[in-house]
Amino acid sequence: MLTGKQKRFLRSQAHNLSPIFQVGKGGVNDAMIKQIGEALEVRELVKISILQNCEDDKHEVAEALAKGTRAELVQLIGLMVVLYKPSKNNKRIELPKASRA
Repeated sequence: MLTGKQKRFLRSQAHNLSPIFQVGKGGVNDAMIKQIGEALEVRELVKISILQNCEDDKHEVAEALAKGTRAELVQLIGLMVVLYKPSKNNKRIELPKASRA
C-alpha cells in the first residue's frame, strides 16, 4: 500500500504524462489489461483516459484496471486514471520513504 506522501509524489510524476490507453464503449477487457500490465512493467506509472462514451462507472473502471493489472490506483481525477506498479526489471521510480507518524 502507498502512503499519502508516496501518492502525492506519484501524482506529481504523472502530471506531465499523456494518457497511453483509452477505455471506451467496450469497457475494460482482458486484452486491455494485458497491454496495460506490459506498459506498467516498462514505465511503472501510466495514465489512462476514460472516454465519454464508456458506459461503465469511472470508479468501477479504475478499480477493474487496478485489480486486473495488480497495480496501485494512484489517482482518479475526472476521467483520468493513474496507475502505479513497481517494475521487476526496469525500476525507474524511487518512491519517498514512508515516514512514521
